[in-house]
Amino acid sequence: MSVSKEQLLEAGCHFGHLTRKWNPKMAPYIFMEQDGIHIIDLNKTGQKLDEATSAVRNFVKSGKKIMFVATKKQAKDIIQEAAKQAGMPFVTERWLGGMLTNFATVRKSIKKMQTIDKMANDGTYANINKKEKLMLEREKAKLISVLGGVADMAKLPSALFIVDVKKEHLAVAEAIKLNIPTIAMVDTNSDPSNIDFAIPANDDSSKSINLIVGEILKAIEEGQMDRKKEKDAVEIEKSKVEKEAAEA
Repeated sequence: MSVSKEQLLEAGCHFGHLTRKWNPKMAPYIFMEQDGIHIIDLNKTGQKLDEATSAVRNFVKSGKKIMFVATKKQAKDIIQEAAKQAGMPFVTERWLGGMLTNFATVRKSIKKMQTIDKMANDGTYANINKKEKLMLEREKAKLISVLGGVADMAKLPSALFIVDVKKEHLAVAEAIKLNIPTIAMVDTNSDPSNIDFAIPANDDSSKSINLIVGEILKAIEEGQMDRKKEKDAVEIEKSKVEKEAAEA
């Protein structure tokens, strides 16, 4: 296990929801019930986290992008910071219906946002009145709020990392429709059956979210390093072959 059971315990990853709020499909990941709350089996959490980080590393090693999704208060800042650090797209304000399934339209909105930005910097603003300028600024702020994290995303992501699949059910549904693999923190009130790499863990505590997201970020950084090493090795081999051909 990349993370010890003690670390998971200390972060409170084992605390599930009230037993009456449970999803029976989470039964394999529940260790026991305590004071009306389900306790998650941390051995399973560690095992599933290892599977998830291994998948993430492989995705990134092959040059793929992973979109981070979390709009709940406890997770959004953690997710945004990690995604920015990893150079990955993210959604932390609101999941726009059709974000993936209607990506062409989303791209148009991103283009509009970039056009307004360009107008502000190329002197166009000097030739429009105050009211128009204000309207454009408001529109830009609205677009940045929803699409700022995907502004550089030229094509669909290869996978989604989600915190709280119950809350982000729209993102899950769109990913399923497009056969985009999902990696997610899944609490005891959620359905893990349609998630490709479900990590059973408390998705309400910022400490728990921080720990799991930290491991996902580490896996991304390792994948990026692996990719760089491979590319460097190819370049070395290429220049070696060229040198030999020149000397022949």
